[in-house]
Amino acid sequence: MRAALIQALGEPPGVHDAPEPARGEGQALIDVGAAPLNPIDLAIASGGFYAGRPEVPYVPGKEGVGTVVEGDSLSPGTRVYFRMPGGLGGSAGALAERVAAAEAEAIELAGGVDDALAACFGTAGLAAWLATEWRARLAPGETVLVLAASGAVGQIAVQAAKLLGAGRVVAAARDAHGLARARELGADAVVNLGGADGVDDLAEAFRAAAGGAVDVTIDPLWGEPGTAAVHAAAEFGRIVQLGQSAGAEATLPSALLRGNSLSILGHTNVAAPREVTAAAYRRMVEEAAAGRLTVDHEVIELERAGEAWRRQADFPHRKLVLRP
Repeated sequence: MRAALIQALGEPPGVHDAPEPARGEGQALIDVGAAPLNPIDLAIASGGFYAGRPEVPYVPGKEGVGTVVEGDSLSPGTRVYFRMPGGLGGSAGALAERVAAAEAEAIELAGGVDDALAACFGTAGLAAWLATEWRARLAPGETVLVLAASGAVGQIAVQAAKLLGAGRVVAAARDAHGLARARELGADAVVNLGGADGVDDLAEAFRAAAGGAVDVTIDPLWGEPGTAAVHAAAEFGRIVQLGQSAGAEATLPSALLRGNSLSILGHTNVAAPREVTAAAYRRMVEEAAAGRLTVDHEVIELERAGEAWRRQADFPHRKLVLRP
């Protein structure tokens, strides 16, 4: 079979012939229909990822969507979302024509959404949906601020907030095109992160766009935007922290946190219970099938994996999905 292979850490993959995967107990053999790229794939391949250093050569890719060929508990022909080690622990990833994936982690899919779009609701979609529903416990009518709204996680978070009953959604990003797209996807107001002069100015821009203080912030940025979001938060406000694209540190005044009874909630998808994750993923696919949820994405043939890898490193503002 054909597969993308990382042959040297820090380098993009090439596409080569590779051995067919051997299915073990509790695994399903799956024909891969679509496998998205994620920042974690590049982090693992750099050799500096906190969870371990992969042995080269290896097949990268942490997730995908495909059709079961054979399995223990999954019937042939079943369409599933699956997760893979992606090189960690010496195990292969999803950027291949076929994989052997753990059945216990697979989520069966209904029809109505193609493989490429369904694949986008994995790592990126779950980060957005679980942060909004499970971690923030968004209540109907609350105001939501989405930072980094021009990326895949941000796009989904804007729509998730609306679908989960937010009264007003503010999208914030530096990319003008991304902000315009966020409006098309349902944002009630936008804030250009590049147009503010410091934390106080940015916090005021958030409050003005929100029509008052913000109940829930979805934050993949931290740094100055995260600090400003804390300053703009309402009493009992929740800031769900997903990443640090704008900086690893933020200075927060104790009195502000205590005085407004704020909650800063860290989030990682792997901490969510299996049943919560599966329900969130299926809900997103259902919303997509009904035409109420989407994400900008581009399908790229597996043979162009190296090109897609380099584009992912440059933050493409859309989900890149490889198709074998």
